[in-house]
Amino acid sequence: MLSIVSMFAMGPILLFVGSAGASAHTAYQTTRKNAGTPKASNVTIDPKTGVVISYGNSAITYNVPPSSLVTLGRALFLQNCASCHGTEANGVPVNGTSGAYPNLVGVGPATIDFWIDSGRMPAADPRAVEANRRVARLDAKQALAIAAWVNSLDPSYPDIPTPHLKHANLSDGAALFALNCAACHTIEGDGDALAQGTFAPSLRNIPAFQVVEAIRTGPGNMPRFTGNLSDKQVRDIVGYVTTEIQHPQNPGGFGLGGLGPVAEGFVGLLIGVGLLALVGFWVGERQ
Repeated sequence: MLSIVSMFAMGPILLFVGSAGASAHTAYQTTRKNAGTPKASNVTIDPKTGVVISYGNSAITYNVPPSSLVTLGRALFLQNCASCHGTEANGVPVNGTSGAYPNLVGVGPATIDFWIDSGRMPAADPRAVEANRRVARLDAKQALAIAAWVNSLDPSYPDIPTPHLKHANLSDGAALFALNCAACHTIEGDGDALAQGTFAPSLRNIPAFQVVEAIRTGPGNMPRFTGNLSDKQVRDIVGYVTTEIQHPQNPGGFGLGGLGPVAEGFVGLLIGVGLLALVGFWVGERQ
């Protein structure tokens, strides 16, 4: 399902993947504020079981996958994921090659949901340097069910986010995006090539909750933003991405596909200078 080279191409990102059976709670830094965890959040607890079912605030609500999906999740995991990650999700496949694939125990539901719901997993090619976004093989409920089962092995965070974008500050989101995201995804959100065959994907068709999942979990080469961005700041970035980047208004005229100053300069030279040259040639011929 999640190949070691495609999911964690850069060493530091392996912080939250421990050895088989180890807890990832410490590595995920759940004691930090604004990390997609219940700390400093409004927590909702099931009065019958005493278990946390959601937490968050006015910016983002995080929902714990329901335990009713655990049985379905295990069946789906065994069918789609166990050949690489092992029957216990500990990264040890049937042939016993420990460490061949990431240990998923304790990584948190948002991580599992992101990789499955974005279509990157189950992997088309487990040996690929980076998994491409594809049409998902499993639907949203199935992805949630697998996340529920993996989380039942060692409950962790972050859980499945729902950003509340109605009051997102797009100006703050634009500034935060430029500071934290544009270096890789480009200022237009079109993505770009990185090192050693990896790339930052385009943000053009990414649903809002997956943008939050990516920011909070750090898939692939992306850093994990825990503690340095509040839920409100994450919400503002998501608001900017899902409006100005995904649905640009282009008040200055034709947007040229949002390709940036290189495309604009090319069009300026080709059409603007070219047209002036033709006009000059025509005037010269008339003289």
